[in-house]
Amino acid sequence: MDKQSHAQRGLEPTLETKKIFDGRIISLQVDTIELPDGKTATREIVRHPGASAVLALHNGKMIAVEQYRKPMEKFQIEIPAGKLDAGEDPMAAAARELEEETGYRATALQPISAFYTSPGFADEKLYLYFADELEAGELQPDEDEYLNVLELTLDEALQCIVEERISDAKTILAVYAWRHYTLTGSL
Repeated sequence: MDKQSHAQRGLEPTLETKKIFDGRIISLQVDTIELPDGKTATREIVRHPGASAVLALHNGKMIAVEQYRKPMEKFQIEIPAGKLDAGEDPMAAAARELEEETGYRATALQPISAFYTSPGFADEKLYLYFADELEAGELQPDEDEYLNVLELTLDEALQCIVEERISDAKTILAVYAWRHYTLTGSL
């Protein structure tokens, strides 16, 4: 593709990639890119394997977990979620995380959406699922997870958003999808 085509489309071809950090959850790289006008710039990029999350309803209440989030330095109420293992199917990851974090097992999962969590600097894609037929499973949090399992009504979840006890995008999206579901019967 020639430079004119890049400029017309706003593409940013990568000229060089410098790996900065490789961690257990993320990696960080700095790419030198060519701008549409031919100049160069750098982009700091967080690479992430992706994640899955579940809006799980039991007896009309949302199953959530409350845990301390170090980057924010506060407790947060969230829907069950976790990163994808290498080669793992997102739906299988959603089912695994639901059971590990809450002790509930979904008899069926329905896709709601898939979205990039912060496309300005990260490639993390999150797959969001819905489950309203749950059965008892086995609570198995990761050894570094300290979770409180909660059951919230829709009104309680909406109030938690107002109070910023729920303030992460995936859970806010899930709560509004739930509200839409209660109003229309569809996700």
